[in-house]
Amino acid sequence: MLPGAGIGPELMTYVKEVFKYAGVPVDFEDVEIDPTADDNADLDYAITSIRRNGVALKGNIETHSMEAGVISRNVALRNELDLYVNVLHCVSYPGVNSRQKNIDIVIVRQNTEGEYSMLEHESVYGVIESMKVITSSNSERVARYAFEYAKRNGRKKVTTVHKANIMKVSDGLFLEISRQVAKNYPDITHNDMIIDNCCMQLVSNPHQFDIVLTTNLYGAIVSNVVCGLLGGAGLLAGKNYGDHYTVFEPGTRNTGTAIAGKNVANPIAMLNAAVDMLRHLGHKHHAIIIQNAINKTINQGVHTRDLGGTATSREVVDNILKHIKIATA
Repeated sequence: MLPGAGIGPELMTYVKEVFKYAGVPVDFEDVEIDPTADDNADLDYAITSIRRNGVALKGNIETHSMEAGVISRNVALRNELDLYVNVLHCVSYPGVNSRQKNIDIVIVRQNTEGEYSMLEHESVYGVIESMKVITSSNSERVARYAFEYAKRNGRKKVTTVHKANIMKVSDGLFLEISRQVAKNYPDITHNDMIIDNCCMQLVSNPHQFDIVLTTNLYGAIVSNVVCGLLGGAGLLAGKNYGDHYTVFEPGTRNTGTAIAGKNVANPIAMLNAAVDMLRHLGHKHHAIIIQNAINKTINQGVHTRDLGGTATSREVVDNILKHIKIATA
């Protein structure tokens, strides 16, 4: 468990409380990462811990954005563990007031390349060059993941989102690889869409989308657009997969606005991430009980301020515990 900074530690206490109440057979190794540290010793230990355990539940790890030479610890963690794909399953809650209803979109995002390669330098004074790295090998395995996901889950369509009309070589490669992989899945429809148009289409007609396959930066943008359509950043969980390790976290990573320790943060996204982790570990019985309790709480209108409600974090968790008690009585 990597609580991170901000509201992360508070939300992790709720996860532990819910797990204990539901009798979940999972123990956590808590790993703290100091966002003000001048070195990466904490990050290195966290990576070692994840390699040892195989699975992690993670809050946001803050990085001082404007300090040159200080790497993003979130990005470094994904790169070091080769968590090459991020999956965000975006599903509407009937009990949440939103402009669009019945949304069911899966975003499959390349997780280690693109503009997140962290390769920048000042070639001459006042001129910054930032390298966007796209490789055929990583593009192929994330595309294959998207189509295999569609095949396993009965999905019918994959939309590759890109900017190949401008970045003809880099995004062009990602798009071409997607088209090549799509030929191996004739039962799944494949189309592509430029990122600008995709954002407009998501807002105006999101039901045309099934699985969205995209690069790293565009995936961040698309994820936040869809989360906004569904009610905000406090609901959805994200999954980071590699060949050997998996890290679960809130879906939109850096969009939390609640004040730490003030009992106002929405705990649902972190609890959903914890439920995803249970499914991954094979604890499906406990996952179902907790997921049903979360869904009933949200759909019965027990909402924190970010969803337009008045409930505190504590009240949301207490309602979830009440539903778990009823289910296990």
